[in-house]
Amino acid sequence: MNIKVKEVTSLKELKSFIHFPFELYRGSPYWVPTLLFDELNTLRRDKNPAFDNCEARYWLAHRDGHIVGRVAAILNRRHIEKWGQRYMRFGWIDFIDDPSVSTALMKPVEAWAQETGMTAVHGPLGFTDLDREGMLVDGFNEIATLATIYNYPYYPKHMEKLGYIKDTDWMEYEFSVPSEPNETIARIADIALRRNKLKVLELRNKKELLGYAKELFQLLDDEYKHLYGTVPLTEKQIEAYIDQYFGFVTPDFVPMVMDQNNRMVAFGIIMPSFSLALQKTKGQLFPFGFIHLMRALKKNDRADLYLVAVRSEYQGKGVNAILMNKMHGVFNKMGITKVESNPELETNQNVQRQWKYYEKRQHKRRRVFIKHFDA
Repeated sequence: MNIKVKEVTSLKELKSFIHFPFELYRGSPYWVPTLLFDELNTLRRDKNPAFDNCEARYWLAHRDGHIVGRVAAILNRRHIEKWGQRYMRFGWIDFIDDPSVSTALMKPVEAWAQETGMTAVHGPLGFTDLDREGMLVDGFNEIATLATIYNYPYYPKHMEKLGYIKDTDWMEYEFSVPSEPNETIARIADIALRRNKLKVLELRNKKELLGYAKELFQLLDDEYKHLYGTVPLTEKQIEAYIDQYFGFVTPDFVPMVMDQNNRMVAFGIIMPSFSLALQKTKGQLFPFGFIHLMRALKKNDRADLYLVAVRSEYQGKGVNAILMNKMHGVFNKMGITKVESNPELETNQNVQRQWKYYEKRQHKRRRVFIKHFDA
């Protein structure tokens, strides 16, 4: 049966592109949908400020009048400038278990890459490091999170058959939260606060939190700049991320550490798990989807760790313990017993060492694949 691949050129087709995974993963207990309006805003050129520095094209694969696959290709000029790598990104890739479909989908991606002078294609990646990235290669029987991709076990097999190899891996952990604070962490945190003349910022409401949001993203940009695939965020992108995500963030779940001059030294962003709530929303915030999300905020035994950053000159001085001690108190207060780490680069041993005081299991692994073109 013939596979026809068509480029997305209309809003109607883009909406079909976004809706395809809802059909593909129907009935899966592990797949977690995004909110449809968030996905649309990310992929629309007139909505996402990343298009100031990126080009993107999307394709849908059809067979017998039905959509059987999708893929996005992104040319990120900031990546090329920063890393000196003429790589095309692919992302938003989903397909049925048919090699002819995955082959047909990647052909236009690779063709566009070569037409634009790229030397390789890698992914799954988004426009920035804050988009979902990395194809799941282990942990297929674990529920995904708001921040991560879920895919069927056959996906990486298809990529390998197409000549794609590992470029980097992220690992994910699940931590058990003891019912009492960890005395060692609490002691290290107390010493770090006094020795470095630091304080934990006590925020009373979201308005106060928003006052620190830009500084938070600037610190994130500075301390994540050496990590795989990261690109600098523009002012417009920072503002867009604040508008997009900070409506759900509550001050209790964003511990911030400040120095004596009220400069941000470190922060963490944690949220109650939205995985089950998002499954119930079916991608729709209204008319009732928001109710499931609000319930997840108030009553939950699981949490997801999204971002942690510590200013370079304070790393190795116990500041991580300050954040962990603060988080532990919030977890106990909220009745949270399990925490998902979300992706950590397998080479980032500094991050992995900080979890040594917790009972944990490494339960997922995800990968960026790459295919180099012959010179």
